[in-house]
Amino acid sequence: MELRDIEIFLTLAEELHFGRTAKRLHVSQARVSQSIAKQERRIGARLFARSSRRVELTPIGAQLREDLGAGYRRILDGTRAATAAARGTASTLTLGLHGPQPQDQARVLNLFRSRHPEIQLRIQELNFTDPFGPLRDGSVDVATAWLPVREPDLTVGPLVIAEPLLLMVATGHPLASRDTVGMEDLGDWTLPQSAQPIPEYWQQTLVPARTPSGRPIRRGPKVSTFQEIAAMVVAGEVICLVHGVAARYYPWPGLRYLRPYDAPLVSWALIWPTAGETGPVRDLARAVRDAGPPKI
Repeated sequence: MELRDIEIFLTLAEELHFGRTAKRLHVSQARVSQSIAKQERRIGARLFARSSRRVELTPIGAQLREDLGAGYRRILDGTRAATAAARGTASTLTLGLHGPQPQDQARVLNLFRSRHPEIQLRIQELNFTDPFGPLRDGSVDVATAWLPVREPDLTVGPLVIAEPLLLMVATGHPLASRDTVGMEDLGDWTLPQSAQPIPEYWQQTLVPARTPSGRPIRRGPKVSTFQEIAAMVVAGEVICLVHGVAARYYPWPGLRYLRPYDAPLVSWALIWPTAGETGPVRDLARAVRDAGPPKI
């Protein structure tokens, strides 16, 4: 089987759509159909079940995808490494992460580096007050963000992690002595808000406008960093919803993290500019999928 035919098969196995496969590989749809038909004749079995409405892998096709995928990636990795060595250069991929995420995502980062030694992976810290700016100005190539992300120029890739929201309060706060707390309790206290404009759909995650029963929630002081938030919480000025990662890496004196019984799960995903999707970006997305969620 020729390398181009392997590429067509694996791409169709991912897209499950002949038109999208042809567009992605910059070939005609007829070329895709001819390649698949040739492979099916050689193997002696159908690789895809086709109908007028959908395309699906057959069991034999699914097994072939699994068998060919790893070998194909090794071929690409070896070719890229040899090309980079011949040129004496290495491409760079800049990944924007928030706070301590490099620690939580170490498995993904190590997997990517082991697969792509020819790519220099740089980590740049992002601030929640400017979540998309670095992607748009080219400071970073790809980043993590909590969902939803409703930006027409950005692609949402694979999920990185999902965790429940926690409630950060001062150790002496009345809620700290309660057996249980819920999202309804937010209506009795003040929450901080971002000093910089961020999408309202993000604001609603950490600073919802109303409790589940509809009571208004007060939005108070404006903050720019996690450290500013924590200082206000310790001082008893506010309480704050935070992502679960905060409890693992910011166990400050004077802070306590509570888990509201009805707190929603918040998912983080890889995102990148749609117009800036490159091979290294796709390689990182593949590493995220293959590594799976971290064990917290």
